[in-house]
Amino acid sequence: MTREFSTVGVVGLGTMGAGIVEVFARNGIDVVAVEVDDEALERGRGIIAGSTGRALSRGKLDQETHGALHARIRYTTDLADLAPADLVVEAVPESLELKKQIFTRLDEIVRPEAILATNTSSLPVTEIAVVTHNPKRVVGMHFFNPAPVLQLVEVIRTVITADDVFEDVKALAERIGKKPVVVGDRAGFIANALLFGYLNHAVAMYESKYATREDLDAAMRFGCGYPMGPLALLDLIGLDTAYEILDTMYKQGRDRLHAPRPIIKQMVSAGLLGRKSGRGFYTYEEPGSPVVVPDDQTPSNGLPVGVALRPIAKVGVVGSGTMATGIIEVFAKAGYEVVYVARGDDKVAAVRAAIEKNNARAIDKGRMTAEDAEALLGRITASTTREALADVDIVVEAIAEDLAIKQELFRDLDRICKPGAILATTTSSLPIIDCAKVTSRPEDVVGMHFFNPAQIMKLVEVVHTVATSPDVVATVQDLCGKLGKVAVTCGDRSGFIVNALLFPYLNDAIKMLEANYASADDIDTACKTGLALPMGPFELLDVVGLDVSLAIQRELYVEFREPGFAPAPLLEHLVTAGYLGRKTGRGFRTYS
Repeated sequence: MTREFSTVGVVGLGTMGAGIVEVFARNGIDVVAVEVDDEALERGRGIIAGSTGRALSRGKLDQETHGALHARIRYTTDLADLAPADLVVEAVPESLELKKQIFTRLDEIVRPEAILATNTSSLPVTEIAVVTHNPKRVVGMHFFNPAPVLQLVEVIRTVITADDVFEDVKALAERIGKKPVVVGDRAGFIANALLFGYLNHAVAMYESKYATREDLDAAMRFGCGYPMGPLALLDLIGLDTAYEILDTMYKQGRDRLHAPRPIIKQMVSAGLLGRKSGRGFYTYEEPGSPVVVPDDQTPSNGLPVGVALRPIAKVGVVGSGTMATGIIEVFAKAGYEVVYVARGDDKVAAVRAAIEKNNARAIDKGRMTAEDAEALLGRITASTTREALADVDIVVEAIAEDLAIKQELFRDLDRICKPGAILATTTSSLPIIDCAKVTSRPEDVVGMHFFNPAQIMKLVEVVHTVATSPDVVATVQDLCGKLGKVAVTCGDRSGFIVNALLFPYLNDAIKMLEANYASADDIDTACKTGLALPMGPFELLDVVGLDVSLAIQRELYVEFREPGFAPAPLLEHLVTAGYLGRKTGRGFRTYS
């Protein structure tokens, strides 16, 4: 028989604990809220009052519901007041010793049938459970911040947890409007185990000056649709908290990718904890404020000293696939004269037909007039010979991801294009320097990696080689702005920013599934509801294509020689079997 949870205790009223109190009280459950002293208690009361007040002012709570919610909360500094609770959720700081002390005390206070839960995000629940006389009643109940908003709750079942305890907590999570996912007792559980490896990798990029903090964050926001960039998210989480989570994960799994980057420890030691201290990777208006203010790392908007932009009036595009078609349309829509080169008249016609179809759709939706569509097409000229590119100011190639084919093209462009013309490649994985070296002007060669569909996705990765001229980089950055794109700049190495951060995270998700730690559905749910990502890892892998994903992961592994980047065997087996995702009807899931 399922337990009735009429009274719940919450120990710790920081941001997380206060949010958990609000969630239970909103759902008709009486809550005993406990803090260590009166000052902390008032601070927690203020957090709850602020959150519910905002909900009231926005019409998400009415006055009667708001009053009833607060009437259900009893505040105290005495753990003994938790004696009548059916469930106690601990939400104190991530200190194993502190949590053990609290559970030892709770074990003496609550009734034998009451459940004890920890909201830890990384510490071993089993180690907390065994300090009690009845570890079978201890479970993990990991909410996500902000608890009143995010739906995910990870229910952590240890090897000791009783079946009825686990089932009752899962049912309670559903009762309070959450989506529970079931996981075993492993550092990081699902969401944090995947999230913090990615965040640590982003810190490594920043630490090595591969890209600026602004470009790293913009890349993941505009390239992957993430709600926040990795460094801004670390500032929100708190660098001290991040360090503890990574350190715990590393000690348990010995995965070098989870070893906290040295700069994190240095920043924690210096008191640069993120938003809560007023400074972390970014500088904030004041401690606790989300408002970023300029500091000595804020990029200037002007050109580097001694650099002048190259004039861009006429653009060449080589290719006729989806990406090339999108790039042609983007340039023409921005007012540039475009010459595109395709391999035959049928390909030329297909490109024009695709653009006309897109224009017609835009006209139907009121996003474009017939006159604008006609003018756009009037700016586009087609050819089947590369000689037509002789007078363009920049050429963007978007042909097959085959180095030999690209090198042949760049040799020809070097011969055809006028002096000073920029030669750009949209490659997402090949070394740009290998294209540059076959020309007599490697300083004019740059990466201009658009994202698909180019007409919609705002990000462009501007990738410079060791030979690229500063004025070429500045010109392409400026050109992206005129196209309405967000340009991020990085060096020429495998994956650039987005793929180098994204695919190891996807690979980690596959390894988690491979280890039978959680199902594909639960992992996707955890990432979408707990991390607010637009797609779960397995949904995304099936969309991208498992063969494409494997090729990128292999490139990353060869480039960085990092054991943690080795493609998951399950991914290789699926590709070998021909299960490539949506395009073949089967990948991690089966499609009709």
